[in-house]
Amino acid sequence: MSDAAPQRSDAVKNRAVILQVAHDALAESPDASLNSIAKRAGVGPGTLYRHFPTREALILEVHRHDTERLVASVPDVLAAHPPLDALRQWFTTLASYVRIKHGLGEALNSAAAQEVVSASWPPVTAAVKQLLAACERAGEVRPGIDPVDVIMLMSCLWRTPDNAEGAAQAERLLELAIDGFRPKS
Repeated sequence: MSDAAPQRSDAVKNRAVILQVAHDALAESPDASLNSIAKRAGVGPGTLYRHFPTREALILEVHRHDTERLVASVPDVLAAHPPLDALRQWFTTLASYVRIKHGLGEALNSAAAQEVVSASWPPVTAAVKQLLAACERAGEVRPGIDPVDVIMLMSCLWRTPDNAEGAAQAERLLELAIDGFRPKS
């Protein structure tokens, strides 16, 4: 039995708001300060620091939260789109999350950061496997494609510049990869 008291509902709400605001602020600028994030979230700096005592703690929790949300989104994305379109949309979202992570540079090079990033691999791999299985059942990709190979191949998406030209290039690269997944005739 845990000695920790359950968080009050306002504390849970504040934490969720801080994470979303931090995600948005870090996407805009990797140098966003904790004070600016607290202000945008409508909480005092003390509230932010109670939840996230260091910048690294906040950044790592944003990464963990983004990954959990993305992995959990697979059934909804598949329900809303044909499988191949779901795969496209999911990888486009993943690329935007990874671009944020890459923009944070040194903040994600600690041992704690590597542990969080490593822990995200199994659920992300399982999500890709689920997307590929749906595409395979629809006859849109050939059977037996390794999800880890797909992730490695798709890593080109988050290496494109974060601008209109980069988005166009990422779309072209995504289509080239998908063409390689298609059943051979």
